[in-house]
Amino acid sequence: MRKIAISLGDPAGISYECIVKATEAFEGDKAYILYGEEVVLKYAIDRFNQNFSYRRVRDISQVKEPGIYLISLDRVKGVLGIKPSETAGFIAVTYLGRMSADVLRGEIDAIVTLPISKYWAKKGGKFVFPGQTEFVAFFQRVKNFAMMLYSDQLKVVLQTIHIPLKEVPKEITKEGIVEKLKLIHSEFKRFFQKEPKIGVLGLNPHAGENGDIGTEEVEIIEPAIKEAQEVGINADGPLIPDIAFIGQFRSKYDLFLAMYHDQGLIPFKMLAFDRGVNTTLGLPIPRTSPDHGTAFDIAWKGLCNPLSTIEAIKLANQLSKFADKEKILNLKA
Repeated sequence: MRKIAISLGDPAGISYECIVKATEAFEGDKAYILYGEEVVLKYAIDRFNQNFSYRRVRDISQVKEPGIYLISLDRVKGVLGIKPSETAGFIAVTYLGRMSADVLRGEIDAIVTLPISKYWAKKGGKFVFPGQTEFVAFFQRVKNFAMMLYSDQLKVVLQTIHIPLKEVPKEITKEGIVEKLKLIHSEFKRFFQKEPKIGVLGLNPHAGENGDIGTEEVEIIEPAIKEAQEVGINADGPLIPDIAFIGQFRSKYDLFLAMYHDQGLIPFKMLAFDRGVNTTLGLPIPRTSPDHGTAFDIAWKGLCNPLSTIEAIKLANQLSKFADKEKILNLKA
C-alpha cells in the first residue's frame, strides 16, 4: 500500500475547502495522510462537503490500511480560515515541516503541498526559503532539482525560478542549462517511461536574432543544446518564445525548458489554469502541488475550484510508484 502525504497549507486560504471537495482523486488502494488543523478541517467539511470523512492518528505508523487520515497538532482552539495572519503562516509551515519529517522516516511514497502564503510563512513561521519547492528539495537533500508545470496540454520546466527578472541573465549559464536538460531527460524517463523531445526557449525577443537582440542564445543556449545533444538528449532550439506555444509548434515537443518564471508560466496558465500541477523533478520522493496560490480573496466563500488539487493528487498517485525510499533512508547513514 502506497502512502500519499498532503500538507493542507495556509488555513486562511482555499486549501481546506479544495481538499474536502477533491474526493474523486482519492484512490481506494492508497492511504492519504492529511497534515493540518483538525478544527479548520471540520469547519471546511461542515461548510462544503459533509460526506468527507477521515480518521485521526497520532503519527503515520498507525496508518495500516487504505483510507484518508489526519495528523493534527491542535495549534488553535477556534476556527481561523478567515483572516491571513502570522498564526496562519506559522500553522502552514508547521505542517509542512511535520510532513517532511515523515518523508525522512521513509514512510511516504509521494507528497502534495497545498498553497502557503510566503509572506505570512516568513512572518509567522520564520520560513527562509523562496518557496515550497526549495523547502522540499532542502529536506530531501537535493541540490539539482527543477520545477515542472504539468498538464495534458503543456509541460514546462523552468531554468530559473523565484528570482527578480533583472537577475535572470546572470543566472543563465551553459553548464546550468546542460545540467537541467540532463535532469529533465532522466526524470521524464523515470516518471513517464519515455525519452522526451525538449524544446528550449531563447531568452531574448525573437531568440536574439543571431545576436542582434542579445547574445545569450549564441553564446550560451545554443552551445548548451549542442552539448546535450552529444550525450543523447533530444533537445531543440533556441526557440522563439512568442510562437513556441502555438498549437502547431507546441505539438512537436513533449515539454519545454523556459529561461525564467513568467516566460513559462504565463502560457501554461493560459492553457491549463484550472487543471495545472506543479511537480518537482529530481526528488527521491515525488512532490506535486496545485498550480495556484492561497486565493485569500475568495477563501471560505464556497468559490474554490478543486480541479487543480484533484489533478495534483492524481499525479502524485501516478508518480508514487517511482518513489526512491532507499535513497531517503540512506540520508541517515
